[in-house]
Amino acid sequence: MRVIGHRGCPALAPENTLAAFDAAAKRLDWVELDVRRCGSGELVVVHDETLDRVTGATGRVDETRLAELQALTVGGSDESIPTLAAVFDALPDRVSVNVELKETGLADDLAAVAGEAEHEILVSSFDADALREGRETTALPVAFLFAADWDESLSVAADLDCAAVHPHYDLLSSSRVEEAHDRGFEVNAWTVPDREVARRLREYGVDGVVVDDPGVAE
Repeated sequence: MRVIGHRGCPALAPENTLAAFDAAAKRLDWVELDVRRCGSGELVVVHDETLDRVTGATGRVDETRLAELQALTVGGSDESIPTLAAVFDALPDRVSVNVELKETGLADDLAAVAGEAEHEILVSSFDADALREGRETTALPVAFLFAADWDESLSVAADLDCAAVHPHYDLLSSSRVEEAHDRGFEVNAWTVPDREVARRLREYGVDGVVVDDPGVAE
């Protein structure tokens, strides 16, 4: 069962920062990160549309230029919001990366970054249109993220020719994991909160778990 460091594992360092990815890479073979476009056009690694939760500043990411973003710090640390390219440059090639697209219109720039990288890459999103763009533009494998509507979500994943599905862990059972496998999908569950849930998911036969703390799956 693969263990995927959610946003680089915020239990180790502030989420989606180079420090978090560095710490996660010392313990894990997979990390997950969130990508959106900033006001000056670059792809940056940050979960929220707005800056207040992670930086304490105000404003929208898509209205803030990269230089302004990188003058801010994340979670009271010395870390700033990195570009997607900077994260790939910093991660060892052996570490695989789950890139979550937070919006549409990112596929061309993602393809450019991925074309320079040696990492295994999986593209995920809650947004079917973003995934369709990603699959068609980058030829990278894609995974549909969802938190409800199991049957409908598997149908969406099939329509998108997904390699994997990423359901919320509460949706899963042994029979559902088996169903997903029978339909040709790997199953990576998010975001697993404790060892008991991780143990149960392992028994269900999931292929991977997304965690904030690597210790949850040890």
